[in-house]
Amino acid sequence: MNIAITGEGIICAIGTDKASVLSALRSKETGIATMRYLPSAHHELPVGEVKMSDDEMKSQLGIDLSQEISRTALMGMIAVRQALSDAQVSGSKGERIVFISGTTVAGMDVTERHFTEMRTSDDHLSCLHYHSCGDNTRQIAEHFGCFSEYTTVSTACSSAANALILGAEMLKAGEADIVVAGGTEALSVFHLNGFNSLMILDKDHCRPFDETREGLNLGEGAAYVVLESAEHARSRQASVHAFLRGYGNACDAFHQTASSENGEGAYLAMQEALNMAGLKPKDIDYVNAHGTGTPNNDLSESVALQRVFGSELPPVSSTKGFTGHTTSASGSIEVVICLLAMHHGFLPANLGWRQPMSDGIIPTLGEDKVSLRHVLCNSFGFGGNDSSLLLSTDSTLQSPDSYLQSPDPIRELARVEINSEDELSEIREYVKPLEVRRMGKLMKASLLSSLKSLRQAGIDYPDAIITGTSLGCWENTETLLTQIELEGEVMLSPTNFMQSTHNTIGSNIAIRTHCHGYNVTYTQGADSLEWALRDAHRLLASGRCKTVLVGCHDETTPLYRSLMDRLGVTDLPSIHSLAIVLRSEECKICCRKQ
Repeated sequence: MNIAITGEGIICAIGTDKASVLSALRSKETGIATMRYLPSAHHELPVGEVKMSDDEMKSQLGIDLSQEISRTALMGMIAVRQALSDAQVSGSKGERIVFISGTTVAGMDVTERHFTEMRTSDDHLSCLHYHSCGDNTRQIAEHFGCFSEYTTVSTACSSAANALILGAEMLKAGEADIVVAGGTEALSVFHLNGFNSLMILDKDHCRPFDETREGLNLGEGAAYVVLESAEHARSRQASVHAFLRGYGNACDAFHQTASSENGEGAYLAMQEALNMAGLKPKDIDYVNAHGTGTPNNDLSESVALQRVFGSELPPVSSTKGFTGHTTSASGSIEVVICLLAMHHGFLPANLGWRQPMSDGIIPTLGEDKVSLRHVLCNSFGFGGNDSSLLLSTDSTLQSPDSYLQSPDPIRELARVEINSEDELSEIREYVKPLEVRRMGKLMKASLLSSLKSLRQAGIDYPDAIITGTSLGCWENTETLLTQIELEGEVMLSPTNFMQSTHNTIGSNIAIRTHCHGYNVTYTQGADSLEWALRDAHRLLASGRCKTVLVGCHDETTPLYRSLMDRLGVTDLPSIHSLAIVLRSEECKICCRKQ
């Protein structure tokens, strides 16, 4: 099945729609500047803000100015509305239209505004509902009322790219007629200070792939694309803008925040995308690199690109010099940028580059009047969650259709559940005491249940790891929020920030088991496990792997339980961790050899 892209919507630091973004790209105008809307003390850090206030976005969307809603949701609504309009999708024909959104920060800006008051006043308590990623997606979906299903993918900076991968897989499996997929992420004080604690933010404009690079500039924004089968697009006479020919998701399985020296995860993701599309490296006309501007990322990605392309490296650039690093939304924002470049025949410039890296690639500074038929777009997240998307304007290619080839029965090999903090002492059987001390309780519980289930199943490591979580490591999030509240934006713990990202659970398991395979995290409230299991069964039925470790892991704190109790939600467990090992009897297609 060929997956067609029939509509796009985008809002970011260089524009609030495709036309304004295109104009900025062609004139090489950056959107990175001194912060205007974010209420942070760190004005020395330039950011890529959307040039609209929350009230201006509400007015554009017809939302009452008094309504509490996150900036993340507002930007998402604007981009989704554009995408639906561009594809001429109304949802009035009874079609199954699925919404898949990638985000990590979600409603953190709302939480920050009311974190102090919600503990003492019931007037602000309801703001807790806006915090979670899943609720953010729900708000966007319900604003339009045309979606039959919705879910949230949270894999840090590869979230939006993985949302597109899920959308394509659901279309191939016959679970949807149309999918709107992408991501949205707003700047927040939590977000900015978390990255600052890792010491990877540049006080000047970022310079991806430059020898003098010192870090990234954070950005914000949203972008979504409309996906459907080429046949479905023809049946409704929709204009096809491009095809999603291939994609790859791999795990670096190296470190929670750093990339490996050989760029293994990035290499595997790009190679898998090429293999799926049936293309060779020489067929690629341009690569939109992840290219954050950090010393580690740019060197690792350079090595991975050279491994894939050798001496035939196509033009490469990072567009984060325009938008800033929009984290969870970066994959879809950069897909739309790639589509604009493909349709208007230009190479986006790598802004800020001047001096070559000693062992890195030399990026393009922009070029006009070029033909771009096949383009790779890279998105790499914390925990080594690496994804690549292969876009093509070639309508003559036929994607290999190996989906659901007489799938073998899927069996559950093991199931381990942890419901008490008392059980966590068993982790010392698997992990050294010094390493255990650095883990929060949910990290311990998720790792323990996963390793015990793999041992029961007699498997050293799975082919894929799929995780569900409603709130992620809430204890770390709460600790960091409290520290900012009491001590201000100084000397914050990088460990708390690192473990606050939802996919740190799945990536920690991948690092421990040396699993380089497919790795994704769903966070859709009580439905998180269901989405994880659906993905596992889909992956096994496709024949692309043999064993999948599925987990659902959540925790609460005394403060969280007290707040929820006031909202009428009682008896929440302190910890709950479930790990399941699933197996298909015979692997039909080996997407990568381990």
